[in-house]
Amino acid sequence: MKILPQSTAVVPNSFGDFLRHWRSKRGKSQLDLALDAGISQKHVSFVETGRSSPSRRMVIDLSEALGVPLRDRNEIMLAAGFAPVHDEKASGRLSPEVDRALQRMLRQHEPFPAIVLDRYWNVIATNDAAPKFFGKFVHLDSRPSPRNLLHLVFDPNGLRPFLEGFDEIARSLLWRVRREAVGGILDERSRQLVGELLSYGGDTGANSDGPNSDLPVIPVRFRVGDNAISMFSLITTVGTPQTIAAEETRLESMFPSDAASEAAYLELMSAERDMSQ
Repeated sequence: MKILPQSTAVVPNSFGDFLRHWRSKRGKSQLDLALDAGISQKHVSFVETGRSSPSRRMVIDLSEALGVPLRDRNEIMLAAGFAPVHDEKASGRLSPEVDRALQRMLRQHEPFPAIVLDRYWNVIATNDAAPKFFGKFVHLDSRPSPRNLLHLVFDPNGLRPFLEGFDEIARSLLWRVRREAVGGILDERSRQLVGELLSYGGDTGANSDGPNSDLPVIPVRFRVGDNAISMFSLITTVGTPQTIAAEETRLESMFPSDAASEAAYLELMSAERDMSQ
């Protein structure tokens, strides 16, 4: 399984710049960072201002303390004068163990949709049910490759006309983009993605802090004739990832929200109508 190559815009150009940049993103003072990394505040200050050169171990410890995504840690290592820790050439490949686990989960989630996504919501892999279900509403073959799940939802020529309460769904998805961003930070490509989604128009709650709902989950209701199929998602990520690919990959499993939706879903999936053919 391969993940499309991705890039993160680099704003800083020295280790001290990187340190200030991520400290600001995390809202940490030099003292906070020193305590988290187990070094003195004076040492953090000296490293940040360039008065002292950090060791390789210190760069790693400071990156850990700041929760810097693995892809960005390579830039930090280079800025400090050290070789990258994580292999960029292998960044698009999952380990065989993780790949097998994802494939097993995809199969086991039948007959409901399951999708493996990269950090920008591009579809990497699916089970058989996912394209079959979405193909009931849109011509999937007409979508550009790699298919992007968010564009599929927001596009007026995609799933959007078939979704009840789209504005609330849009707000919850934009909130998820921010919440689930790798490292909790929207990089340049993520901000570009949000801009593309907003360009479709409509009340997407761009300035909202989060979904306007007291429900434990935000269901997505697909309109099917006079009925609706309500679905919600569970997200699976790799625990303590040690590679860029593992950190940036997640699996989204969709479930019917209630018994009526499950019955309607199974009936729809057994029907002949499939716009993807």
